[in-house]
Amino acid sequence: MSIGLKIEGILKGFILFITGSILLFFLLFLLFPLKVDIEFSKVVTARDGTILHSFLTSDEKWRLKTELSEISEEMQKAITHKEDRYFYYHFGVNPIAVARAAAYNITTGKRTSGASTISMQVARMLNRKPRTYGNKIKEMFRAMQLEVLYSKKEILQLYLNLVPYGGNIEGVKSASVFYLGKSPDQLSIAELTALSIIPNRPTSLVPGKNNERIQAERDKWLKRYQREGVFSEHKISDALDEDFIAYRKKRPQFAPHYCYRMQQNYPEKDIIKTFIDLNKQIKTEEILKAHIDRLYANRIRNASAIVVDNESKEILVYVGSADFYNQEDGGQVDGVQAIRSPGSTLKPLIYAAAFDKGIQCPKTVINDVPINFAGYTPENFDRKCNGRVSVEEALALSLNIPAVSTLNKLETETLVDLLSACNFQQISKDRNKLGLSLALGGCGVRLEELAALYAMFANEGEFQTLKNT
Repeated sequence: MSIGLKIEGILKGFILFITGSILLFFLLFLLFPLKVDIEFSKVVTARDGTILHSFLTSDEKWRLKTELSEISEEMQKAITHKEDRYFYYHFGVNPIAVARAAAYNITTGKRTSGASTISMQVARMLNRKPRTYGNKIKEMFRAMQLEVLYSKKEILQLYLNLVPYGGNIEGVKSASVFYLGKSPDQLSIAELTALSIIPNRPTSLVPGKNNERIQAERDKWLKRYQREGVFSEHKISDALDEDFIAYRKKRPQFAPHYCYRMQQNYPEKDIIKTFIDLNKQIKTEEILKAHIDRLYANRIRNASAIVVDNESKEILVYVGSADFYNQEDGGQVDGVQAIRSPGSTLKPLIYAAAFDKGIQCPKTVINDVPINFAGYTPENFDRKCNGRVSVEEALALSLNIPAVSTLNKLETETLVDLLSACNFQQISKDRNKLGLSLALGGCGVRLEELAALYAMFANEGEFQTLKNT
């Protein structure tokens, strides 16, 4: 009977201890909330996910965010088996590993880091402090907080985003992009194994400088993975045959005007996914540069271009200048946003508005003869007149006098209202200053405004704003 009472007392004491520990944990949880505030490098991507441009963090780090979708099953296996093989079974702290490390410390008088779980490593990287016993206890507490707030895969994601790779490169995506030129989900088993060992010695295992040493260490772990059944023999055999070739690559710098603009427009986003078609972007840049090179002697030294999908209104190509790095010719000025005279590009809208109003139709015959509008006397480009012409001929030949005559019948205010409704900002701002010269470019517009306007013609006259993301 007394033994039963003793056991009952022990059980009650144990239950009280556990209950008290849980209550204490949640009290401390509320008193000392976990703050996970990671600043990532802003990244702008093309429609296929390719990085167009990336930007340093405020602390001058390349810390590209690894998304959950980029963490492959092979990467999960390699990292967790190497760093914390019981990652999916503990609550942030591995009590067996802690006990083993404590026994080792007591018997040898040396410290060991073998008890650190992935969650504890994340806690340490979130708040880097000297490695002391007191800070180790704090890491354990923060690790358990992480387990409460995040899923296992999200904790692994945090780890992969924070691990150091030497210099100002942090996170597996940064290392993958800058050293191997690919995204994390494209890494082979050999590559991801190599990247998994570098954070343990980021100063002595530097890709591009210590590739042979990295490969030797990688091969040790690959053979260990084979012995312990992490990957199949066939996969390990292929991985061992793969040379580790890595060097520091230049950061991607495609569509610079557009990417700087996206960075400013979406400051809250770490990854800005755009519709840019990289192949079309590169080809357009080449065509534009070659065109300007041919015209340079004629003092035509810059140009810009935008390509829009008429159906979806997605921006596929955005070239702000012929050469972003040409400071002499204002290469860093974004010609797509710059306010310029539209020349004759508003004539189609003038005639279309006249059709809608019943003033004209394509076959209407109008006079292309000298005319004076209260002192304003427009002339054709060749300074000749063609007499009687149809509206469609006047538009095809881009005749000035018929366009101004049509706008006079339509009234300038009507055209200004139409353009304002299509988000022509400068025209809306200058509406009280504009007259009949509007038909010939006597106003200020942006190239992207014109692109949206012309996309409207391909969409039965329905206007929609262009889409960036």
